[in-house]
Amino acid sequence: MGTYRMYTGADGVAAWEEIDLDAMPDWTKGIDVTQIRFGVRPPGVLQDWHPAPQRQFVIILSGQLQIGFEDGSTKVFGPGDARLVEDTTGKGHTTIALGDEPCVTATIGLVDQG
Repeated sequence: MGTYRMYTGADGVAAWEEIDLDAMPDWTKGIDVTQIRFGVRPPGVLQDWHPAPQRQFVIILSGQLQIGFEDGSTKVFGPGDARLVEDTTGKGHTTIALGDEPCVTATIGLVDQG
């Protein structure tokens, strides 16, 4: 279980990093959100390259989700993992649920600060 951030780097390529919650006081105080959506992704169905539609947190409730990045790397997220998804520009990432069961997610949209 961990906390992560996906973002578009200065080179226009999506990447990820692990987040230390102790270093993110705004996250522990509260973040303005717009809505929460629950989703079920069937295993083995690839969602091809796409940027995130907005800044949002995606929390894995059950199952496993593999995210692919343009540099060829992948990262598997599982139950309890929370990702701040900010790669809203560029090619984005790929998404596929792994294993034999669907991946259930909670997606929480963030209030646009711009």
